[in-house]
Amino acid sequence: MTSKLEQELEEMLPFWNKLQNEQKAMLSQRAIDKNYLTGTILHAGSEDCVGLFLIRSGRIRAYIVTEEGKEITLFRLVEKELCIFSASCMMRNISFDIWISAETDVETILIPSSLYSQISEKNIAVANFTNEVVSSRMSDVMWVLEEMLVKSFDKRLAHFLIIQSDLEKTDTLKITHEQIANHLGSAREVVTRMMKYFSEEGFIVLKRGSVKIIDKQGLKKLI
Repeated sequence: MTSKLEQELEEMLPFWNKLQNEQKAMLSQRAIDKNYLTGTILHAGSEDCVGLFLIRSGRIRAYIVTEEGKEITLFRLVEKELCIFSASCMMRNISFDIWISAETDVETILIPSSLYSQISEKNIAVANFTNEVVSSRMSDVMWVLEEMLVKSFDKRLAHFLIIQSDLEKTDTLKITHEQIANHLGSAREVVTRMMKYFSEEGFIVLKRGSVKIIDKQGLKKLI
């Protein structure tokens, strides 16, 4: 009889039906439930290699930390997505440290790095899927870095607010200026000045600990 965990793995791993029965059994037996509260660090740089996270619910955030201690969000992952950068020991060519934290309360399935690597080495479907995921995430990273180099801060902030609204499915965002600064690799004071400008222009309404978007089209025109 198929277990609930095995059903979830089949649903969330595109290569499941191309695995050998022995490989399916190993994944089902060694994958474990791991739940985290908002703000918990799941993965702390290249020296950490906890494994691969399959997200059951919630949202996680991958980011880098600059030499000045500023955080820059690279990408966010949501339900039914796979976080592969938490298994950094599998990717020797990644030359920068990626940190991963729970942006909301999250429920995950953790696949040990050694097990995934073992299966990937023997199964071309798993290896191809892994390469596709890494390529996609690296494209996200390059896009973020390009945005920082090319776009002015007002455009980046407007884009962030729109994306955050889409993620939260609401125009009222419970987020502080400090948190926004961490996402965008900026200083809180810079965010505060630009948010005040957005407020004066009628794009948003500022409240303590939250932002309400009242003119999303106006923000989109800034991008």
